[in-house]
Amino acid sequence: MFIDQAKIVVIAGNGGNGVVSFRREKYIPKGGPDGGDGGNGGNVVLRVDPNLHTLLDFHFKNKFKAQSGKHGQGAKKTGRSGQDVVIRVPPGTVVRDLERNEVIADLIAADQQVVVARGGRGGRGNAHFATPTKQAPRQAEPGEAGECRQLQLELKLIADVGLVGLPNAGKSTLLSRLTAARPKIADYPFTTLAPNLGIVHYQEGQSFVMADIPGLIEGAHQGKGLGLDFLRHIERTKVLAFVIDHTSENVAQDYEVLRNELHAFNPELLKKPGLVVLTKMDLPGNENDTAMELYNNLELPILKISALTGDGLIELKNKLWELLNDVHR
Repeated sequence: MFIDQAKIVVIAGNGGNGVVSFRREKYIPKGGPDGGDGGNGGNVVLRVDPNLHTLLDFHFKNKFKAQSGKHGQGAKKTGRSGQDVVIRVPPGTVVRDLERNEVIADLIAADQQVVVARGGRGGRGNAHFATPTKQAPRQAEPGEAGECRQLQLELKLIADVGLVGLPNAGKSTLLSRLTAARPKIADYPFTTLAPNLGIVHYQEGQSFVMADIPGLIEGAHQGKGLGLDFLRHIERTKVLAFVIDHTSENVAQDYEVLRNELHAFNPELLKKPGLVVLTKMDLPGNENDTAMELYNNLELPILKISALTGDGLIELKNKLWELLNDVHR
């Protein structure tokens, strides 16, 4: 199951208390203060694990607590610090503090990590409070409390190419033909209920990641259909492929709906390089005046393909690779 949002509570460990103690040895009945410090509390750390692809685990466990530090002891012995708790998250996880409504971290790279709750500092023992005028202090510090935070985790898939289209435009079929991914395919709307990722092998040692985003509809940026749940996954893609069914009643309108929804969600999306992919070219299309006007005036490259017959797929891979190389320059 693909889960891309979760709320968790993280509690760092408390610091151990400092201790009041005095040196007691044979022949030294009134030794000086030797109270040790408390240990520091453990931190809560989020770390990227490239083997994870969903936030599903956090729906079964959503509270994480680090170990508290041990109290100090006599003979100036410092208490043991508490162990950190390390929480593994998938690449592309955005971490937000719910109380402050601010982003703490955007975790992308493998093994990247961030401390989301810091453990409390251990208190000082009475050995620290001795002065020339106060040689037997009975004062020690308590340990500090560890931080407690409520966090929102939001997963944004990391892909090179994002397939954007209306329901039944042929995105899933295209992904299945270009990659080893096997998304559910059927001739009714919203067959794809979660983003699918696949690796496109271009040439020996060269490949890129393609994401099939569930079909958008008009009003997706307002929560209609499935759009609001998955529009965020387009933000990390480097290249956009507008997938349009060329048998649609109005090809130009379909393209404008897609552009309008992306612009309403985040205008920066339309600044990404992209192309238009006209699918199902093995079927008769509606080559009307509006479609021809779109073809003639569109600034983006247009490629015509048939995922069923394979026509145009090699040219599509070549063009996508070209666009990705331009991004990296």
